[in-house]
Amino acid sequence: MRLVCCLVVLLFVFTSTVSANSVKTKTKADFQFAAIERLVEQEIGKIVLTEIYQQLGFSIEISSFSGNRAQFEANSGQKAGEIMRIFSYGAENKNLIRVPTPYYSLVTSAFIRKDSKIKITKASHLNGHKIARVRGVKHTNNITRDLPNVSDSNSTEAIFKLLLQGNVDIALTNYIDGIEVLKRLKLENEIITGQPLAELKLYHYLHKDHQAQVSKVDNMIKQLKKNGELAKIVKSAERTILNSSKIH
Repeated sequence: MRLVCCLVVLLFVFTSTVSANSVKTKTKADFQFAAIERLVEQEIGKIVLTEIYQQLGFSIEISSFSGNRAQFEANSGQKAGEIMRIFSYGAENKNLIRVPTPYYSLVTSAFIRKDSKIKITKASHLNGHKIARVRGVKHTNNITRDLPNVSDSNSTEAIFKLLLQGNVDIALTNYIDGIEVLKRLKLENEIITGQPLAELKLYHYLHKDHQAQVSKVDNMIKQLKKNGELAKIVKSAERTILNSSKIH
């Protein structure tokens, strides 16, 4: 009887181990990418890029980090790349290869208090003002380069808080990101935005170890653009994210 019990226990342990390994194998993604946390366009990009890779027959896993940490994870090769960055990002990170065709775009916008008399209609108007931006985000870093009064925070909510408190004059972020946060925080009557300051195409980046995938992904993006499917995927992703409370 003791022998039978031991065999049953061993069989249970073996079956559990095999089952656990099978689940692990099934859920392991083909590629793991980095994204920037707490930004609406990045959440939209997660959905769109996942669909692009699914069309290629690959599964992907995306982890969100601060902007600087995402850059480290991708450039060091700990992740296979980053889901979404601007064009100049490739020149700054020699280990990353830009997929040539962009798949999304963002508009850099200045948000101000509604009771403010500040008028921002072009990038040069930022000079002389105290500005808040989200840490590690390249498009706002670029547009504020060489400006003296710039502070970094960890989220769009944080820069809007600084703006409402009067600690800064302007909060800089992507238009769609800012509008989503204002809507969620019910601040539309307190904070407004001016004219677009820059529109930037957004690109997928792969670490050089995965160079063989660059042309495959690029061709798929081109194909989806040509047949109109990319626009549909983007619109669906925008609706999903803007109608959810996923950004915190």
